Amino acid sequence: MALSVDSALYRWQRLADEGSAWTQSESTPLLSSVRKRLRYNLNKWRIVFPNNRRLQQDWEKVSRFYSGNGIRTTKYTLLSFFPQNVFEQFHRLANLYFLFLVILNWFPQVEVFQREITMLPLGVVLLVIMIKDGIEDCKRYRFDKAINTSKTKAYDKKEQDYVEKCWKDVRVGDFVQLQCNEIIPADILLLYSSDQNGICHLETANLDGETNLKQRQVVKGFSTQNTPFDPEFFQNIIVCENPNNDLNKFKGYMEQPDHKRIGFGNESLLLRGCTIRNTEIAVGIVIYTGHETKAMLNNSGPRYKRSKIERRMNMDVFFCVGLLFIMCLIGALGHGIWTGNFPEHPPYEIPDVNGNYLSSALAGFYMFLTMIILLQILIPISLYVSIEFVKLGQVFLIHNDIDLYDEEVDLPIQCRALNITEDLGQIQYIFSDKTGTLTENKMVFRRCTVGGNEFSHQENAKRLETHKELDSDDEDWTRQQHFALPVIKIEKPATLKQKNSNPLRRCQSARARFQGHARKKSLGRCDSSQSQVAFSSTIEKDVTPDNRLLMKAREAALQIESLTSFPSAEDTSMVIDFFLALAICNTVVVSTATEPRQRVLAPPLMKPSGISRDRIHQLLQRLKLANLGQSFSSTQSSSDLQASFNTKNSKENPGATDSADKDAISTRTCSNSTDVSCDGEGRANAIPRKDSTEIGGAALDEVFGSVSQGHLQPDFCYEAESPDEAALVHAARAYSFTLMSRTPEQVTVRLPQGTLLTFDILCTLGFDSVRKRMSVVVRHPFTNEIIVFTKGADSVIMDLLEDPAKANVHLGKKLRRIHAKTQKHLDWYARYGLRTLCIAKKVLSEDDFRKWANFRREAEAAIDNRDELLMDTAQHLETKLTLLGATGIEDRLQDGVPDTIAALREAGIQIWVLTGDKQETAVNIAHSCKLLDQKDTVFTINTENKETCESLLDLTLEEVRKNSNVEGTKWKCFGFGLSSSLPASVVPSPDIGLVVDGRTLNIIFQGKLEKKFLELAKYCHSVLCCRATPLQKSMVVKLVRRQLRVMTLSIGDGANDVSMIQAADVGIGISGQEGMQAVMASDFAISRFKHLKKLLLVHGHWCYSRLAKMVIYFFYKNVSYVSLLFWYQFFCGFSGATMIDYWQMIFFNLFFTSMPPILFGILDKDVSAETLLSLPELYKSGQNSEIYKRSTFSLAVLDAFYQSVICFFVPYLMYKDSDIDVFTFGTPINTVSLFTILLHQALEMKTWTCFHWITMIGSVLLYFLFSAVYNAVCVVCNEPTSPYWIMEDQLSDPSFYLVCFITPVIALLPRYLILALRGTFKASPILKAQQLDKLPKEQRDLKIQRWRSRKQVTPGTSMASPVPSEDRLSTPEMNPPRDWRLNEESNSSTRRGAEEERTAANSLAKPCPGRDPLVPVGRASPGLFTSQLTSENTEELNNGSHRRSVSAVTL
Repeated sequence: MALSVDSALYRWQRLADEGSAWTQSESTPLLSSVRKRLRYNLNKWRIVFPNNRRLQQDWEKVSRFYSGNGIRTTKYTLLSFFPQNVFEQFHRLANLYFLFLVILNWFPQVEVFQREITMLPLGVVLLVIMIKDGIEDCKRYRFDKAINTSKTKAYDKKEQDYVEKCWKDVRVGDFVQLQCNEIIPADILLLYSSDQNGICHLETANLDGETNLKQRQVVKGFSTQNTPFDPEFFQNIIVCENPNNDLNKFKGYMEQPDHKRIGFGNESLLLRGCTIRNTEIAVGIVIYTGHETKAMLNNSGPRYKRSKIERRMNMDVFFCVGLLFIMCLIGALGHGIWTGNFPEHPPYEIPDVNGNYLSSALAGFYMFLTMIILLQILIPISLYVSIEFVKLGQVFLIHNDIDLYDEEVDLPIQCRALNITEDLGQIQYIFSDKTGTLTENKMVFRRCTVGGNEFSHQENAKRLETHKELDSDDEDWTRQQHFALPVIKIEKPATLKQKNSNPLRRCQSARARFQGHARKKSLGRCDSSQSQVAFSSTIEKDVTPDNRLLMKAREAALQIESLTSFPSAEDTSMVIDFFLALAICNTVVVSTATEPRQRVLAPPLMKPSGISRDRIHQLLQRLKLANLGQSFSSTQSSSDLQASFNTKNSKENPGATDSADKDAISTRTCSNSTDVSCDGEGRANAIPRKDSTEIGGAALDEVFGSVSQGHLQPDFCYEAESPDEAALVHAARAYSFTLMSRTPEQVTVRLPQGTLLTFDILCTLGFDSVRKRMSVVVRHPFTNEIIVFTKGADSVIMDLLEDPAKANVHLGKKLRRIHAKTQKHLDWYARYGLRTLCIAKKVLSEDDFRKWANFRREAEAAIDNRDELLMDTAQHLETKLTLLGATGIEDRLQDGVPDTIAALREAGIQIWVLTGDKQETAVNIAHSCKLLDQKDTVFTINTENKETCESLLDLTLEEVRKNSNVEGTKWKCFGFGLSSSLPASVVPSPDIGLVVDGRTLNIIFQGKLEKKFLELAKYCHSVLCCRATPLQKSMVVKLVRRQLRVMTLSIGDGANDVSMIQAADVGIGISGQEGMQAVMASDFAISRFKHLKKLLLVHGHWCYSRLAKMVIYFFYKNVSYVSLLFWYQFFCGFSGATMIDYWQMIFFNLFFTSMPPILFGILDKDVSAETLLSLPELYKSGQNSEIYKRSTFSLAVLDAFYQSVICFFVPYLMYKDSDIDVFTFGTPINTVSLFTILLHQALEMKTWTCFHWITMIGSVLLYFLFSAVYNAVCVVCNEPTSPYWIMEDQLSDPSFYLVCFITPVIALLPRYLILALRGTFKASPILKAQQLDKLPKEQRDLKIQRWRSRKQVTPGTSMASPVPSEDRLSTPEMNPPRDWRLNEESNSSTRRGAEEERTAANSLAKPCPGRDPLVPVGRASPGLFTSQLTSENTEELNNGSHRRSVSAVTL
């Protein structure tokens, strides 16, 4: 029986009041108080009834309140287009101004021109913009129509079957059936999946650009269906949150007829625009449709901002308005004075019907309005239209720059904001993310520590040093043979060929498309460089194991084989747990290479490997008894640690390189879980052990060689949601702990000896940015223990470990020793620039887990405070952990990052790095990418106290001010500097850097210390903000932009960078490995950080230079032309008459002089791209607004007045005392003005192409052609005067040609002389660069090299010792510059820490050839030791370079 809406609402309210919605199986104190105060506000939630026969009435009543699934991204309809577009265009003040003049001209008292003609300029401008907007909206309409008419299958209750429907006809509550590779039409709650485990896989490339697959889980209670889903039997009512744009959050519950509630979250929501993968059929109920879907709520389209030039231009428009007011006032006063000199009213004044004449005041007011109409073109209405066309042309050229195209991912630069291109040439501050922006976001496993024992992986480091990504398949195949199989005897070439014959390809529809560019399809072998699988490049996938750790793993396998107990059983258990955690604690999906890719749900079939599961069970029980449920290893001595870092390459076992191939993993893009028979034999031969026959009576080669005899050979690859997860899974596989399959309930891992362990997954707590960790709860297949494996940031995990003080004495010592050793290794990893993760475990009792599971279920079913409750459950579980070890993962720098940063710094741009990474990691990366130099003095401020922070800022400011560069503000006029009384500006010191952490930033913002922080930051050329949250990133950007009033640019690649990108003047997103969230929020999108160099230094400079000159030129052109009419008023009694025909005046701005400046704004290149890249300092001209500023604008206006005087009075003197009429006098003036204005433009042009010549000559020809035709056919066009045959008569008069030749020369002579003198006496860097472009290439390169060498030789300002004498802890070899550590440590702790670092540095020297891998933040200048560098003391120098500066200021 169907429930009515009223009855349903009443039932919900009653249930909320009684609290009966909670199905409570066990009391949980944490939720009891929440349950009591739980109330439902029906206005806050969405209620969804299913569209079937049982609940049809309720569905019909409720569904009408929800929007349909049709979308409309157009701005207009056929009826609203004209009025709405005109209304929007009149939001511009200039258009309103001209509309006012049109209306004013309709009054007879002030009419100057014919009424219809006055409307023409405004009408043309409105029409052009209207056509452009109409074309863009038509494109959007066609796109919407294609989307809305797409087909999907929805349930029809009349047909009782799924029928095809258009997307626009889908409604909330409909049941939709989706098939593999189908795009999802709406936001759908997943109720059924053909997958036996209730899993559906999504590809979200259309939504966020990520190519890796995402898992979605059927709502609990529906995943165990053995029969197809029948919508008629679905009687549940769905309550969920209202539509919002958060892609990562969704909560709600499903109320069953028995009042039981089933909670669900984001893991069960299929988002519109995503694509179904690896699932034959999926069925769900529609929750959100159309514009209420999360994808549409996130689709804001291109962003529109006001550029700096536009803001300045608007101020200059007001100046022109003031100038117009002055001219009109002069005209009105002149008219009054003129008429006042007559003893009686002049005959041209006509009285009204009563014979009364206008009063002088009223006549002056009318003349004021008349002058406004006459001089209206002083305000450049055509400038706004021209700017839009110019910016479209600039965007087109930027988009099609081949240097900004990334061939690897087939992506050009994307220009999402169309109106701020010139801001790219004025950037003063850059705020950059680190991971994925400066680095590749390709996580490479480098080192690890297990149980306090550090394993350096030197062979892996050597592989990474020599590794080169090759593009061609042949080179890739050669590398595969060389690196992956160095000692394997290939006895079965046919088998090997068969392994590589099945490439991993997505189906055609799986490829993500961006801006019309398709990703390249992988052809041939599956080791193609264009991998279609995220985080599976060769450099990420291949890991060469460490010899010592490999031996420990093999000993563990051998013990399992022989059931032999060793004294190192604790160490063995910890190694096993460590690698099991790497393989299990993740969300990695194991998928196959079929079409479509099939997930591996069950492990491959295997023959008996010579070891039984019972024997393994017996050994694990013995290990459990020996360890008493805990896994601890003996600590490694300092000498062992030193040996792990100092092992010489010549002593390395040559077979270690082959240990990466335990599963026949080669350098292929998709790994194979394949036969390891020859591999095992190769390793056995390469790594002999004398005691191998003594341990359990079996040799290692026999044990591992027998494993692979029964493996099937399915191709599979790992689909990870993050590069960190992929790196750890590949690392575990390198040690033969291979992830074989994963389902929501089980995960299977193959051990080194070939045994498959299948763990039951009891719960998975995903990673989030608040907890900074993830956990998985599993049941061990043999011991039946419930184990929690946790991995996360060391700053979090180390605080969740079990307290050693609560353990027994012996165990407590072990715990403290392991914690201290691991923390020390973590510190070194961070200083090396590695990303660190801690691995831990916890064993739960059955009773504890049962209580926690009930707690978790209630939290999942909650509707209010659901997120807080889930967070509480996670925190209850992730406590009292046992530390297993830690990993160090390298995020390699992108190509060209150091060169790009060096060039941007040379261009005068200050670069700040805002990252959430550890401080040591960020500082090391800053040194690697040349953000910080070796000789820089780095101030590090870490504090949590306001008073301390303020004292540190004051102390640091006092020191840097003593040695700062202070420049007085100067004004330049014709090359001469004039001092100013304005405050001095701070020039950043080239050798000062600043490092602060997130806690310090909180103190700065909360303690009102922003001004002092900015004052200090102005002296620093680079600032690093570490451990910063997304909110802190945006606050820093806003603080600098608003307080310093500078042009800012933010660049990032992840969702955590969105707020920072949106806060800056220019936001740039990198379409990297973290999806497209940053791209969707950005103004420009690039694929590599190195593209920023050309984008700013070349395109930014060009766009600013072009547009700035064009804007000034428009103001000059209009002032010059309007002044001609103004000068004529002195000779016509200020009557408002003109000597130029009005059609000539209109066409002068619309056609005769419009195209050359537009073409100039698009194509002009004042300096070549090669020179701009070679001399980054040329970018400073845009930063200082040298082209368009108050002085250049004023000079342009003065020049315009001068030229107008020449263009008016030279023809006046020529035709003085003649009997020519008004238009015959005005035609030469109009002609010479055209020549002067076009030649002025020609002087500004630095690039001449055929288009420039065509437009310049074409403008002149068009003028004469139009004038001749118009004067020939227009007899009575402008009564009482007539322009008939004027131009024809002028062309037959020799004096006309003389005037046209002399006047432009005299008018342009001063500008030409100033340009010549400026290039002769004091040439600016831009002028010097222009002169260099005229030289031959070899000579130009030599000149540029000399220029740069002179700049480098010029000594920079260096700081004296910044440390007060009483706080200075100097050493003979560590002189200034120093690294300051400003914190709250005591002097004794500082000295003790310095001694520990020196000791550790001496024991961690040279872990890999040719590189110093563990380098602290502060490094001594290389020049201090150059004279002592000999073959004997190289080791000493290396050790010294590891020593952090011991100079510190402590409070």
